[in-house]
Amino acid sequence: MWIERLAREIGALGQAQGSSPERALNQMSVAAARGVPGCSAALVVLWRDVGPGDDVAGRHVVVDYGASHSDLAAAFEHQYTSDQGPAVEAVREMRPVRVGDVLREDRWPGYTSMAVQCGDRSSITYPCEAAGDVVTFGVHSGRADGLDEASVTPLVALLAEHAATALQSAGRVTDAAREAAHMRRAMDVRAVIDQAKGIIMHARGCDSAAAFDELRRVAQRNRMKVADVARSLVAEHDESTGRPPRAAPRR
Repeated sequence: MWIERLAREIGALGQAQGSSPERALNQMSVAAARGVPGCSAALVVLWRDVGPGDDVAGRHVVVDYGASHSDLAAAFEHQYTSDQGPAVEAVREMRPVRVGDVLREDRWPGYTSMAVQCGDRSSITYPCEAAGDVVTFGVHSGRADGLDEASVTPLVALLAEHAATALQSAGRVTDAAREAAHMRRAMDVRAVIDQAKGIIMHARGCDSAAAFDELRRVAQRNRMKVADVARSLVAEHDESTGRPPRAAPRR
């Protein structure tokens, strides 16, 4: 059946020879967006528990993620920096999170506007443990009630399990943090975006939300991720003010 074929495809992407975790997660998200009924975009995130946080389950940081579309990447980075949204709740509570229509939601007041701007109206996100880490697999629709919960939820659970097993069996969960530290962010994402927002707020006299919106607009216009735009802005600001370069994250 097509469901089993899609699940096998997801699993194979995670184990492809020479594929980095970033590439594997991106390819998984594209395959899900293409294959899941009603899905217009997908998001696959690898999280690591870094110890006690504000809740019993501890605090999770992003090791890496893949998003099939740039708007969904921007929406997720807003989730991560604001600590609100379906993927954040799924990993925090370790349970599936379903959204019929984000405009009917009151769980994440700080996320609703961003979700609508990015075309994220309904979604199903499923978390799965992977050798001590967690994979969240989310399918999203640009329409309210765009996903059939009864049929899509078990499919997303299956895809999440295949993704987690593939990463684990290939040794990727153990190695992902080291690879991600050499390639892009991990725990510094929140800090660099906050630095960039502060620069914009000071220059324009705007609030934090408006500053983040400006970062997002620049990222979309240039087909970049918000974190990469933020890093460039901080580097340019330091150069223009004559500050010594800020210490890069340890590699």
